[in-house]
Amino acid sequence: MSNKTVLVVDDSRIMRNIVKNTFTSLNIPCDFVEAGNGKEALFQLERQSVNLVLLDWNMPELSGLDFLKQVRAMEKYKTLPIIMVTSEAARYNVIEALKNGATDYIIKPVNEKSFREKISKIEF
Repeated sequence: MSNKTVLVVDDSRIMRNIVKNTFTSLNIPCDFVEAGNGKEALFQLERQSVNLVLLDWNMPELSGLDFLKQVRAMEKYKTLPIIMVTSEAARYNVIEALKNGATDYIIKPVNEKSFREKISKIEF
């Protein structure tokens, strides 16, 4: 069985590494693809099959929310699990993301417990 592919989208390389390391600690075999903004993420999504997107909110060029809206507008990505991983902790941000099709929401700083909880809820 081949590994799942997880697209990690964050404009901070350090944050992408933290997200990948936290995810790796769950012992879910997967390959990571990275993108530094929403535009890059769209490009990566078109290039290969992705099973899960871990998406930051605040990024240059194309924000996480705008990426989310664009991806959800495409039929083939209607069911792709997309989890926002962001420091935007305000309730209205969470509601806005979920309303626009986010599968779930993790507030930074990320930890293994919150990842395990959210990942266990999705078909991955």
